[in-house]
Amino acid sequence: MLARDGRGVRRNKYCHPVKGTWYSPYDGKVLKSEKLVDVDHVVPLAYAWRSGAKRWSQAKRRAFANDLTRPELKVVSHSINIAKGGKGPQSWRPPRRGYWCRYATSWISVKHHYRLFVTKREKKALINMLRTCR
Repeated sequence: MLARDGRGVRRNKYCHPVKGTWYSPYDGKVLKSEKLVDVDHVVPLAYAWRSGAKRWSQAKRRAFANDLTRPELKVVSHSINIAKGGKGPQSWRPPRRGYWCRYATSWISVKHHYRLFVTKREKKALINMLRTCR
């Protein structure tokens, strides 16, 4: 993911990114060190667990945690990922209001694909973020 989503990424002999530039869409930061980067689960693993993933097989949980097909994994700044933690959209939303539409549609896409349930408060927060779509 770091190689895919970064620019000018160089890897060491173990294929780990050691240099590059990444963009964090949640806070708009340009990250010039792999040490400042985290991979975020749009729908956090703990949140998915509470939304129905606890009933899944180990294989399905592994597929969810490593899903590169849907918009589940994002390269973001370490600081913003720590601030988000395992929170849902009713408790946390990207500080960049310009990213709310994309965040909400990504959240909905992931939840729909994996058939995870949505609470009333979560739905209300998502609807509010979707109002920023153009």
